[in-house]
Order: sequence, then C-alpha cells, then structure tokens
Amino acid sequence: MSTIRHDTFENTPLFATLTSQERQAIGALAVERKYDAGQVLFYEGEPCEGLYIIGSGTVKISKTSPSGREIMLMLETAPSTVAEVPLFDGGGYPATVTALRETVAFLVRKDDFRRYCGQHPDVPVKMLVVAGRRLRQLVGLIESVTFGSVRQRLARTLLEGAKDQSGIPLTHEELALRLGTVREVVSRNLARFQAEGMVKMVKRQIVIADAAALKAEAETEF
Repeated sequence: MSTIRHDTFENTPLFATLTSQERQAIGALAVERKYDAGQVLFYEGEPCEGLYIIGSGTVKISKTSPSGREIMLMLETAPSTVAEVPLFDGGGYPATVTALRETVAFLVRKDDFRRYCGQHPDVPVKMLVVAGRRLRQLVGLIESVTFGSVRQRLARTLLEGAKDQSGIPLTHEELALRLGTVREVVSRNLARFQAEGMVKMVKRQIVIADAAALKAEAETEF
C-alpha cells in the first residue's frame, strides 16, 4: 500500500472511530484517481458510484439552481471525504464536486463498501457517529447562508477559514460562490474590512488583522 493511501485512510476524519486495521482494510478496496484543477469528480444527481476520499488537493462542493446560479456549499481539503450520504441511503449525489487544484482521490465503490460492512456490521455504526457531526455542520452552514447580511456572512467565513491565522486561500470568486453572492459584492466588503483594519492582504491571501472586530461584525444583529 502506497504512503499516500495509508496516510489518507489513517487521518481522514470519517474513519476516526475505526481501528487502524479497519481503516486500512477499507483503504485496500479503494481505486486511486487523479484530477486536474477544474475537473469534476461527479455531478449533482448522478447515481452514486461510491465514497470519495480526498488524499491530496482541495475540492469544492456546490449546487446549481435551475436558472444556472451556482452556490458553493463548502471546501474540502485533504484528508477528507465527500458523498457520504448517498453511500448509505442509495440515492444520487446531492451536489457537484470539482477539483480546485490538482487532486488525488480514492474511490471506495458502493458495492465493495457494503460487502465489507456486511462482514463487519459495527463499522457503519461507528462511521455514522462522525457523519452525524458533519450533518450538524451543514445545518450551521445553511443558517449562515440564510441569515444575516453578506457583510456578516463574509466575516463569519473569514473567521472560520483563518482560525490558525495562516490566511484564507480563497479567491474573491470562490468566496462569492460560498456566500451565494457575486464577486463585486465580496470585493467591496473586503475593501471595507481592509480599510477598517480587520483584514490585510499578504501575498494575495487574506489574513485576519483584528479578529475581535471581525467577530463583533459577524455577530452583529439587525
């Protein structure tokens, strides 16, 4: 087993409650796939082929309205998983997943996973504990997108993406997709945050300059 495969399955949060032996057994079932920046792993509505585990790179999860408007739900950076829900409920993929940069992903096909779980029935139960936590995060994301002004939601997004103070590796366009708005609105609000001393630009990355002020902005009620 390659190093990247071994490390990916050892460190992916969805498998955190499994034993190392269980993680590597699932890893041995996976097929390695490589994607260029901009390449789609799968589209919303397609039948579920299986579970994708991101071994390197970053992908965006997005949905598109009938009118063609795209909203980015979240970014997933390795090691992480996408398409957990259809793996369990048998439905199609609920969103589109696209590589933002060169990405290596491991696909555990649905039939192989279910066959393994049939032989080890405690494995899916342990995985569902982690899947439940991710569902709670999604509920929080929906609240963030639904409530508050773009300025508030942008402040929240910046704080969540820069907890380690290393900068937010998102373009204005990606931020706009995540917030359900347009690039010009994001750029205008970022310029205001910068003028007010809340953020600064360092090597084309957004860095939090005044976390307390940004947090106050994110929690403002109207």
